Amino acid sequence: MKIAIEGQRLFRLKKHGMDMVALELVKNLQLIDKENEYVVFVKPDEDDECIPKADNFEIVALEGGAYPFWEQQALPNAVKEYGCDILHCTSNTAPLKSPVPMIVTLHDIIYLESVSIFKKGGTWYQKMGNMYRRFVVPKVVDRSDKIITVSNFEKNRIKSFFGFPDSDDRLVAVYNGVSEHFKPITDTKTLSVVKEKYSLPENFMFFLGNTDPKKNTKGVLKAFSDYLKAGHEPINLVMLDYDRDALNKLLVEIGDKSLINHIHLTGYVVNTDLPAIYSLCRVFLYPSLRESFGIPMLEAMRCGVPVITSNTSSMPEVAGDAALFVDPYKPEQITEAIIVMLQDEKIRQEYIQKGLTRAAEFSWKSMAQDVLKLYKEIADNHKIAN
Repeated sequence: MKIAIEGQRLFRLKKHGMDMVALELVKNLQLIDKENEYVVFVKPDEDDECIPKADNFEIVALEGGAYPFWEQQALPNAVKEYGCDILHCTSNTAPLKSPVPMIVTLHDIIYLESVSIFKKGGTWYQKMGNMYRRFVVPKVVDRSDKIITVSNFEKNRIKSFFGFPDSDDRLVAVYNGVSEHFKPITDTKTLSVVKEKYSLPENFMFFLGNTDPKKNTKGVLKAFSDYLKAGHEPINLVMLDYDRDALNKLLVEIGDKSLINHIHLTGYVVNTDLPAIYSLCRVFLYPSLRESFGIPMLEAMRCGVPVITSNTSSMPEVAGDAALFVDPYKPEQITEAIIVMLQDEKIRQEYIQKGLTRAAEFSWKSMAQDVLKLYKEIADNHKIAN
């Protein structure tokens, strides 16, 4: 059996959530499946050595123009040209006309819901992407042989939104994993190098905020402002690839422009540097309004960092009992949780230990094994020979 995997953005330098999931899927399929053939279709870009070599994997850098044209024209044509038997599209969308049976990973349907950045906020690039997904995804869902999503919460959301009957077994929840390089970093040289590289402050909390309203950046900033105004232990907030002008705008909205003096923006951080940043921070903040899974929570837990997250959507399902939960719509609860995690060492250590145990339950190998079973199921249903 020859399996095509869509990995359009895998070669770009600045990989994000769905890109990393697709990359880990490919890497782990290489480890567990020596029987089938694979063709991974990517767009040409700078990071062209991120996928290890394997005898039964062919990596094809496929030209094709902008995202919609690449996906709707170049990809299905290449799948047919390379004689593939199954197509797996890994990042929410897919061709409307696939020449072979198709499986789609639908990470979430947030862009179809009321909290979507399509309605308010977000960049124009994000809005255009949402417009495309709003048009394509409902049609793709109807035409897919299998649909993977990443949590039971999201599975139920998708099932309800699209009106899946109970007899429809196409929708399957497959948990994401967490990479092995996420672990407590104790080597002082490694920590020093990363600290200097990103000019990290001595004492800080870590927050992966961005311009997507679901990340609740405004709520976190309000909670952080209230924490400092109350006269508690001084601490900084480290944020990743966030625009300074956008940050200043939010600070004006919450009425605390001076908070910028306690916030450090790192710019883009390569994935291999993240374990050191997690290990250096005191607390990891992840009080999103809505998530389909929440890989960063598990990354932080594996690095021995206490996690504050939301009591909404998928986050209780993924975090289990290993995080301190808050109502993300109430900044005062985030503030109270920060105080607890910074001042109560017993509770802090309790959540660190629970986090290490919980994160060990998730792996990319397990995810790849579950996906491979779905490939074989599709092959059996369509009588595709190995």
